[in-house]
Amino acid sequence: MSQRPALNIPDAPPSDRGPAPMTRAGFRHGMRLALPVMPGMMAIALATGAAGVRAGLSFGENLVMCITMFASASQLVVLEIWPDHFSPGIVLGLTLIALTVNARMLLITATLRPWMGGMPPWIYPVLHLTSDPSWIVATRYRNDGGSDAGVFFGASVLLASFWLCFTQLGFLLGSLVADPRRWGIDLVMPVFFGAMLVPLWRGRRAALPWVVAGAVALAVQQLFGGLLYIVAGAVAGAVTGGLMDDRRD
Repeated sequence: MSQRPALNIPDAPPSDRGPAPMTRAGFRHGMRLALPVMPGMMAIALATGAAGVRAGLSFGENLVMCITMFASASQLVVLEIWPDHFSPGIVLGLTLIALTVNARMLLITATLRPWMGGMPPWIYPVLHLTSDPSWIVATRYRNDGGSDAGVFFGASVLLASFWLCFTQLGFLLGSLVADPRRWGIDLVMPVFFGAMLVPLWRGRRAALPWVVAGAVALAVQQLFGGLLYIVAGAVAGAVTGGLMDDRRD
């Protein structure tokens, strides 16, 4: 959605006053803070790896996808509609769907700029390892007054490594978890993202874009089927959030 997350992050010093500190102690602390997230992430990773088996990917192809995309939601969506044959139009469609599902990462990483904007450019590629859980862990630490950027990178590196290990394990054990509903894994994703919305709550009025996005997505899914509802819901929520921001300004 285009609505800006309300994180209540204390204003960080402008980037021209020097970069945020990043220490080994902070890195280790971030890893410790990420530990409670790992059981839920394990279930999602296993399901994503198993989805690669159903899509007919090889072990290497599945590994490359997990490294380059590093996004469970978009991977699961794309693998669900993975075709037997490709054309430029199909590749474009899959790309647009993945970008739509991952559009939230633009907002997530934008919220990190007041904290990390003064850091050297060589550190920016590590932002590829940003995930919803590592962002939430770092945001809560930042809200509590912390400033060590090592916490964010520690959580991100640990969860990314954990993700890669268990997606590949899920691929190898695909015959056991090929049907996520058998193990209740299909519930992990909606439960996790539902919980993720809690720190973004800013009151009933601010929830309107969420409601519009959900209603439009449900209507389009019922009327047309397929995965068009993902794009339709995202666009509807973004437009609603943009209009609300304009009126407030």
